[in-house]
Amino acid sequence: MFVVVLLIGLLLAWAYRVTRPLPPNICGSPCGPPITASRIKLRDGRHLAYKEHGVPAEVAKYKIIYVHGLFTCRHSAVIAKNLPQELVEELGLYIVSYDRPGYGESDPDPKQTVKSLALDVEELADQLGLGSKFYVIAYSIGCHVVWGCLRLSGAALLAPIINYWWRGLPSNLSTEAYYKQLPQDQWTHRVSHYIPWLTYWWNTQKWFPALSAVPGNPNIFSRQDLEITSKKVGKQINKIYITKSINRDIFVGLSKKIL
Repeated sequence: MFVVVLLIGLLLAWAYRVTRPLPPNICGSPCGPPITASRIKLRDGRHLAYKEHGVPAEVAKYKIIYVHGLFTCRHSAVIAKNLPQELVEELGLYIVSYDRPGYGESDPDPKQTVKSLALDVEELADQLGLGSKFYVIAYSIGCHVVWGCLRLSGAALLAPIINYWWRGLPSNLSTEAYYKQLPQDQWTHRVSHYIPWLTYWWNTQKWFPALSAVPGNPNIFSRQDLEITSKKVGKQINKIYITKSINRDIFVGLSKKIL
């Protein structure tokens, strides 16, 4: 009997350890990396690191908050880095990018939800004095933030990663899109939705394939995507490169539609 209880205890201890991520290394803490970014302090005590681009906020015609994707941070605001400076000045664009919780120099948020992510954006806008009218552009998994955002004048989703259980999405379209994923991605979404406490283990274990976007599996691309990326000689297939001329067309068109 004692041996059985011991084995059960060891099994539970192992299960707890493998399902819990390692403690974060907080920026500015005694053992953590130094703070180099501009940061704001949120209501709950966390810090959010940010970087400003474009014209000064006080003279800007359009104020934009950019939300980065899975493998990037505040330094990867593609809409700011790839735009010609003359276009930025012509449109009067102010763009602020920030590190999402747990990225870069922003503190992690153990209680993170779609709502808390949206409130981070709102509080960033308030503390930077962006006023009651601003826009949010998000890339990839950063689009989860936009879904819950409040007090918006406009929003844009670039190559979004969506939650197939979001209320408001047409069920027939979300179901169709869900089953167009690779089987391993379907299972990853099931785990994160139905048993979220297993998400860390699922993405770190080696027994079953996890999210295919993490290793950059080219099979996630459509035939049309593969045709386009194959023309980018010498470029990695899982990266997107946008020329300045294309960027200009995108933003001029965007400004006419939503600004």
